[in-house]
Amino acid sequence: MTFEFDVFPVLSTHRLRLRSMEKKNAEQVLFLRSDKEVTKFIKRQVPSSIDDALEFIDRIQREYNNKESVSWIINLKEDTFMIGSICLWNFSSDRRTAEVGYDLNPLYHNKGIMTEALQAVLDFGFKRLDLDTIKAYTHYANESSKKLLIKNGFSLVTGEKDEDNEDNLIFSVHKVRS
Repeated sequence: MTFEFDVFPVLSTHRLRLRSMEKKNAEQVLFLRSDKEVTKFIKRQVPSSIDDALEFIDRIQREYNNKESVSWIINLKEDTFMIGSICLWNFSSDRRTAEVGYDLNPLYHNKGIMTEALQAVLDFGFKRLDLDTIKAYTHYANESSKKLLIKNGFSLVTGEKDEDNEDNLIFSVHKVRS
C-alpha cells in the first residue's frame, strides 16, 4: 500500500470537500461524537469536553502520521463548517483491507451527502491506496447505514462477527479489477 503523500489527500466531489481534521474543528467533533442521534448505534467512549475532542483530534493526526488511518472532515464546498467525518482505518497487516467509518450531523441526513463522501473515499481507497477490500461495521438496526452501504456496492459478510460488538453486521466491497 502506498501511504506516502506530500500533503494530506484532500478529496473533492460535486458538493463536498473532504479535508484533514484540525484543532479548530473541536466543537464539531465534540458534537458528532456525543450527540444522541449520531451515536445511537455506536458503542464508543463519549467525549464530555472540548479537551476530550482535542485529544481525539491529536490521536487522529498521530494515526495519520503513523500511517494507521486517514480521517477526513466533511464540509460543503461553499462553507468550511464540519458537518461530518469519514475515515479509512483498521488496515490489515498486509495493507490490502481497511475499514471505513463515518458520521454525519443529523441536519444533513437524507441529502445524499454521505453517499457522495463514501464514493470519494472508496475511489481513494481502491485507486490511491490499492486496497482490495473495504469493510464497514454497522449496527443491525441502523437501516440508514445499511441502505447506504448496499447502495454503494457493499454486501453483507456472513460467517464473520465483530468481536467488539455483537450487535454489528459486517459489510464489504471489493475492488473491481479490469
